[in-house]
Amino acid sequence: ERARHTVARRVGAEPREVIFTRNATEAINLVASSWGRANLGPGDRVLLTELEHHSNIVPWYLIARERGAELDWAPLTDDGRLDMDAFRSLLERGPKLVGVAHVSNVLGTLNPIAEVARMAHDAGALVLVDGAQAAPKLPLDVGELGVDFYAVTAHKAYGPTGVGALWARRELLQEMPPF
Repeated sequence: ERARHTVARRVGAEPREVIFTRNATEAINLVASSWGRANLGPGDRVLLTELEHHSNIVPWYLIARERGAELDWAPLTDDGRLDMDAFRSLLERGPKLVGVAHVSNVLGTLNPIAEVARMAHDAGALVLVDGAQAAPKLPLDVGELGVDFYAVTAHKAYGPTGVGALWARRELLQEMPPF
């Protein structure tokens, strides 16, 4: 429980909102399998970015295929940043969830997560952030970021492999079926 409190303090959350997983990939899979299976159906949309690591693509691809949902892709600008105009336009398609890396593991791009979350929420979407690259280096406060799910992994923070965590808003955790 002390470890849970430590992780919660690190991300600016309540300890009861932290679930230990094997890594960020499993945390994302947990959301896709539990929340996605319960909330996505034919014609629903998930919006991802072209910056995503495969761990934030494959689970959504699989659950979309299983549930009949669609994936949309927010493009990048020529300098490797999220194209916010295109992102805004894609939000008009009404996604139920936006999946986005806080920091790209390929380009090093730092996404404006608070702005992304505000825009996504205004469009009625939840926001899942792959924080594997950001959590070890950036100050974090999931409340200030305004996100709904945040995935982290210990090995990116010089911790052991096989340990990660998912932070999720408590009311979402209470509604999600077991994983």
